[in-house]
Order: sequence, then C-alpha cells, then structure tokens
Amino acid sequence: MLSVIRRLIHSKVGLVITFGFLAIIGLAFAATDITGLQSTGAPTGDSVATVGDAKLSGTELRTRTQDQLEAYRQQQPNLDMGQFVAGGGLDATLKELIAGMSLEQFGRDVGFVVSKRAIDGQIASIPALQGTDGTFSQLLYDRLLQERRLTDAQVRADVTRETIARQLILPTIGASQVPSQLALPYASLSLEKREGQIGIIPTRAIPAGAPPSDAELAAWYQRNIARYTIPERRVVRYAVVTADQVKAQITPTEAELTAAYQSQRASFAPSEKRTFQQVIVADQAAANAIAAKLKAGTAIVEAARAAGLEPSTFTATDKTTYAGQSTAAVADAIFAAPKGGIVGPVRGALGFTVARIDDVRQVPGKTFAEARPELLAAVTKDKTQQVLGKIHDAIDDAAANRATFDEIIADQKLSAQSTPPLLGDGRDPSNPAIKAAPDFVPVVAAAFAAEQGDAPQMVPLGTDGGFAVVGLGRIVPPAAPPLAEIRAVVARDVTLDKARRQARAIAAGIVAKASKGGSFPALFAASGVKTPPLQPMKVARAQLTANPRGAPPPLTLLFSMSQGSTKLLEAPNNEGWFIVHLDRIEPGNAAAQKPVIDQMRAEIGRSIGREYAEQFTQAVQAKVGVKRNEKSIAAIKAEMAGGTAGAKLP
Repeated sequence: MLSVIRRLIHSKVGLVITFGFLAIIGLAFAATDITGLQSTGAPTGDSVATVGDAKLSGTELRTRTQDQLEAYRQQQPNLDMGQFVAGGGLDATLKELIAGMSLEQFGRDVGFVVSKRAIDGQIASIPALQGTDGTFSQLLYDRLLQERRLTDAQVRADVTRETIARQLILPTIGASQVPSQLALPYASLSLEKREGQIGIIPTRAIPAGAPPSDAELAAWYQRNIARYTIPERRVVRYAVVTADQVKAQITPTEAELTAAYQSQRASFAPSEKRTFQQVIVADQAAANAIAAKLKAGTAIVEAARAAGLEPSTFTATDKTTYAGQSTAAVADAIFAAPKGGIVGPVRGALGFTVARIDDVRQVPGKTFAEARPELLAAVTKDKTQQVLGKIHDAIDDAAANRATFDEIIADQKLSAQSTPPLLGDGRDPSNPAIKAAPDFVPVVAAAFAAEQGDAPQMVPLGTDGGFAVVGLGRIVPPAAPPLAEIRAVVARDVTLDKARRQARAIAAGIVAKASKGGSFPALFAASGVKTPPLQPMKVARAQLTANPRGAPPPLTLLFSMSQGSTKLLEAPNNEGWFIVHLDRIEPGNAAAQKPVIDQMRAEIGRSIGREYAEQFTQAVQAKVGVKRNEKSIAAIKAEMAGGTAGAKLP
C-alpha cells in the first residue's frame, strides 16, 4: 500500500506544483498541475517554515494535507490519513507549499504582476463554478466558498500565486534540446551487456513441518495485526427514485399526445429531401466556367479542384434546413431543379453557387396514428424529466434546510434500504466474492465522502433522470477480526512464514559460498531442496525498458551488481528467494552509433525540462531563503499520522 501511495505522491515537487485551490473547489472537475499555494489571511498555529518574509503556519499545512488526502481518495477511497502521511503525503505537501511561496515571492521581486481581470477570468473558467448556461455562477462560487470555509481574498491570492508560478515554470519545462555529448554516456550504457545465472529456492519446496502452536499463532497475530485489519467500512443508507416509481405521473394522456402532434405538425408533413454537391465561387465568370464544365459532363469535384476549390456535399437535406444555411434564392433554385440537373450560377451571401442534384427523395407525411409511437416516447421522456426533476428539487431544498435522511424519505414516501458495512469500493468483506454493481459504486463513494450529521446527497442513476438519495448510516472503524474467527488463515500464514524463513536461510548459504568462489550450479545441487533449473541470462541494458510493464526484478538486480558477485532477492507473493549471480559485464560504446545517440537524446529530452525546472525552483528557494521548523513539522506529522488517522475535512 505505501509503495503505491509514494508513487502517487512523489512527482517532481518544485517544478509542477498541485494547484491547491482548484483541487479544493473542483476536485475531479477542475484539477490542474500548477501550484498549491498558501492561502492569505491570518492562519493561526505554530510556524512550520519561514519563506523569505512570509511564514507558513501549522494550520495551513494541516489543511493542505487534508485537501491532498481528499484528492488522492478519488483514486483510493480506502486511503486514510495515517497511510497518507506514512507514504510521504505530508512531506510532499510541505515541499509544494514552500516551493509555491518561494516562486511567488521571487516573481514579485523581479516585477511579475497579475491583473484583476486575469484573476477573474481564471476563476470564471473553473467548470465547477459554471451554471447550466455555461457561464460563471456567483451563487455556486459563494456556496463553495462557504462549504470550504474560504474567502474571496484567499482564492484570489491562490490564483495570483498559481499564475506567477506558471509564468516562471512553464518556459523552463518546455526545454527539450539535449547535446549529443550529454546523451553519449547514457546511450553507451544502454548497449551494455551482462551475462549471469538466476536460480530460486521455492518456498513450496520446504516441508510444512509441525502445525503451529496456540502461542505461536497468538504471537504472530499480534505482531502482524495490521495484515488482518479490515479498513474503515460504512453502512450506506439509500433510497432510489426511478421512472418506474412515478409511472402513473409520466404516462402521457391522449390530449397531450394530440397537442404534441399539433405543435410539431410541420415535421410530420410530407417533405422532399435532396442530396447534392455545391461549390461557391467569388467570381461570376469563374462560376460560369464551372457550370459550363458540369453541363458538358465533367464531375463537380474535378471542375472545382481545377479552380482550386472543394465542393460541399449535402445529404438528404430539406429545403428549410438548407435555406437557413444559404439564402432563399439559392434554396429555391436547388429545390426546383430535377435529379441530375445543374443549378446556377446563383448569387448567394458568399458568392455564386453552382450545384449538381444527385438525388431527390419524397418523404411522405405521418398521420397522428403513424406518429403516435414517436410522440409517446418523446412526451414520456419530457414528463419523466419534469416529474423526477420536481422530486429532485424538493429533496434538494429539504436537504438545504437541514432535513434528515429519515425526514426526507418519509416526506417523499420513499423506500429506504441499508447495506452491510462496505469498503470504499463497495465490497463487503464478509462476502468477498460478491462485487458491487458498477452503478452502485457512486452511491458508496457518496457515503464515504460524507461525515456523520451531513445532509443526504443525491447521486444520478442511469440516463432517464433517476437518482439515489444517499445518507451515511454508521462508520465502522478499522479493526482486525478476533483470532478465533481467522485461526485457519493465521495458521496458514505462520506455516508459510516458517517455510519462507527456512528457504531464505538456504538461499543465504548459497550466496555466502558462491561469494567465496563456489560453483553456482554445484551449490544448488547440494542445497537439499528440489529447485527449478538455473536460468542462464545474457541481456543488454536496453532490454530493461523494452517491456512496458517493467523488467523482472531479478533482471533489474543483475544490472546493479558488480562482476563476479552474487545477490539475494525475495520473490513476490512468498514464492521463495531468487539468487542472482553475475559472471561478466560487456561495456557498450555508442560513439559510432548515431541512431542510438539520437534516440537517447529524444528520451532525455522528454524529461530534461522538468529537471531544469526543478533546479530552477531549488535556486529560487535558495535566493528567497527558506528555514524549516523541524520540531513543529515532526509534531504535526506525528499528530496526523496517529491520533487523526483517517481524519477528513470538516
């Protein structure tokens, strides 16, 4: 788990910094990669760092770390604060804050400014702050500020810092040119070849031995309690609102169907649809020439291209639609010509139109009876959206007025259901074989995003306007089942660990003897364990990156060893212990292989901009001056990793 968190967290801090406010306001809606910076105002708490003439408070560090945790929970719902801090989350957040504050101060010192209009534009462009009409909604903005306990001044300070950091960093990140002499050593290294042998002492080859005693089981269980601890689970309370539940209200009446038919009478009337190609020419003489060619039998594509133009094709188009894209005069001419006829030149809005009619098709009209199925579907859909929308709005208003889940369910006469305690991905640990339905996972996610006492949330279901009302029933904190309940599992693990340790002792003995010059094959034969045959290896370093999934660990180890050495490596999933022996190293030389050097230049070029940017950010911090309060940092880390593990935003 911790390795996964570290991979998520340890990007190049100081070169592209997470823009904290966008993560707070938008999360999945408006995340970006530039700067997560200190909010303005007067945060309280001990200072954890001094950056230039500004101080970073412990309160700010706590808040930003919690914000980062919530963002990562979008990828790993079961991630808690203890795991996040242990995986480096707080350290990375602190580095981001310091880097952002340093860049902002340096930018101001060298004359960077951000106008109020630029700040307004960035805030207005956040998708989460746009209303149904696609424009900025002050109401949404004010609501989100209130929910996140932010002020407009804090937001504008964050946007200013983000903009200054972007202006400083982006030009450097764009660098991609790498000299050949810089790439040559790396290119030569990619041609290096190594020969060796790889063997394994399998855990399954070790005899099971006597069953573990009760004392052994108890001691193992206590030492490895985290292995058996079930993460936080939650009981989800929910009620579903679907079209089937309001079927009586959404079934159209005959009067409604008749009214819909009358309002759409034009679309059900007989019509004519034509397929044709046209070309628009600015000069009348040129248009006359093209028309003459068409009448002589030349294809319109050929005639148009001879004049440096391309024809447009209209397929099954009616006159009204076409007239809206052209002019009435051109439409009259095109829809009066017979199939195969040549039209024009006819003066239009953009020039002279010449056209060829390829097909004319008469579309019969539809009577009310013939259009009834289509009308029934359309009117039903409209009424469904209206009725479900009305229920949705009523529930939304009730939730805004602090109505409880039970009160909303009773008021709307809905049927509430409760789940067993579920993990963040919707699984029930007591029934691990059963997976949550994909459309139910968002319901569980809503419950995991809530706190006790929060108002119910509504989660869309399907595409017909249905939704679920979701409330948090109960939180089951992380805990391990009693030993008696999982005795068989613990006994299996103890037995497997004994075999693993015995296999390691045998493998370590082979390594020690091989390091003193013992024959590698002979040592395996004398181990007393039935092992698979040794695998001879002769590979180039370039093969390490050939597999997009990554090279096998023993092969990676082979390229980190000195010639003649032997190393031990644990196999995954308690499968045993690899023993890797390196016989010979053949250095590579790419001096005469320009394609290899060019390929390495391109590979380095994809990352060198980030390296430059990181170095620039470190230089900025040195210029501005950064002092860290390690004592305060350690105290906050201990607090958040321990007593508040699993904490979320208030």
